[in-house]
Amino acid sequence: MPIDATAPYDDQNIFAKILRGELPCNKVYEDEWALAFHDINPLAPVHILVIPKGRYVGWDDFTAKASGEEIAGLMRAVGHIARELELVEPGHRLMVNVGGHGGQEIPHLHVHIFGGKPLGPMLAR
Repeated sequence: MPIDATAPYDDQNIFAKILRGELPCNKVYEDEWALAFHDINPLAPVHILVIPKGRYVGWDDFTAKASGEEIAGLMRAVGHIARELELVEPGHRLMVNVGGHGGQEIPHLHVHIFGGKPLGPMLAR
């Protein structure tokens, strides 16, 4: 169910529970700013979710309230993971769903990294 990206942060969302260690994940990477793990319902051979450790509902919330260090940390984590998984060449896709029209389903900012095969057009026509 798409969520409202302007709603208050929900501490009971699945990613908050993963960050608190209440739910497991298949971790790929972690540092002080971000946690990355395999999606439990992958849409490509490689499907990684990268989440900030802070309490941010969506992209607007994150870019308005996060510190420069948090923003840089999340971006560096995404780049590090793509390099480590050897996705830079032949290529990969980054996607952030925001709010209802964007199809966001979890009220915690997350970046999808897709790779491992040709991904086709950006949007279905």
